[in-house]
Amino acid sequence: MTSNYTVTVLGLGAMGLPMATRLASKLTVHGFDIAEPRLELAAEAGIATFSTAREAAKGADAVLLAVRNGEQLNDVLFGENGVASVLEPGAVVILGSTVGTEAIPATVAKLAEYGVELVDAPLSGGPKRAGEGDLLIVVGASPEARTKAAPALELLASTLTVVGDKPGDGQALKTVNQLLCGVHIAAAAEAMALADALGLDQAKTLAALEAGAAGSFMLSNRGPRILQAYSEDGAEVLSRLDIFVKDMGIVGKATRAAGLAAPVAAAAEQLYLLGQAQGLAAADDSAVIKVVAPTKRNN
Repeated sequence: MTSNYTVTVLGLGAMGLPMATRLASKLTVHGFDIAEPRLELAAEAGIATFSTAREAAKGADAVLLAVRNGEQLNDVLFGENGVASVLEPGAVVILGSTVGTEAIPATVAKLAEYGVELVDAPLSGGPKRAGEGDLLIVVGASPEARTKAAPALELLASTLTVVGDKPGDGQALKTVNQLLCGVHIAAAAEAMALADALGLDQAKTLAALEAGAAGSFMLSNRGPRILQAYSEDGAEVLSRLDIFVKDMGIVGKATRAAGLAAPVAAAAEQLYLLGQAQGLAAADDSAVIKVVAPTKRNN
């Protein structure tokens, strides 16, 4: 890996900025975000920033997208100021977001008109792990496209799993991943609410659960933040609640399309939707505990 390899990061939010910073430790990184404060933070981190996405993408070997959904994906690539038309043939677009499988075929076909391939590489792990190169990334792409994207992906991932040779395979596996994550967070919140209702010390309960068969990554990761949900400022926002509104919606579409019953996932989705309706959309997803228990009973 050398600085001769240029990767453009479009979207310098909670995940995009630490990823760009990590990539800049070895590669040449260009960055763009519609929010001026994020551009300022990126510049302070040594990332070359640009006033438009198209300017940032020119000459890039790879473009890493941190977008919210399929609509944003299409707009960033093919909209009025889309970057696809300025990419050199042979470049790759790395999709690090969870957008579902539906948007992938049309994206692949449109990029092919420019001689560009899509690397479907949804990732997970959170901002801290993104900055440390400790992400889980699941990849669906041709062998050739994977090779072209390797300098960026290998810097970001501690676990890099190739799930298939076509874009869409990564989104499919990430959909399964998000089903489990969304259910686990909701279940952890319900468990902590029950502990409080039973008069238990939540912190001691969490420590005991983590040490036993009920332990899970999500319990350990979200548990401390769940306990902060009732504080004046709530938990630090590391993963917005409305992200799981989106992701559990993707799960629901996938299960219905497959003709598969998923009652537990559907119940979890309703909790996130209720949280959004109650004004918690921009709160950390750990705030879902306030849907089942609006106030803490024991202090």
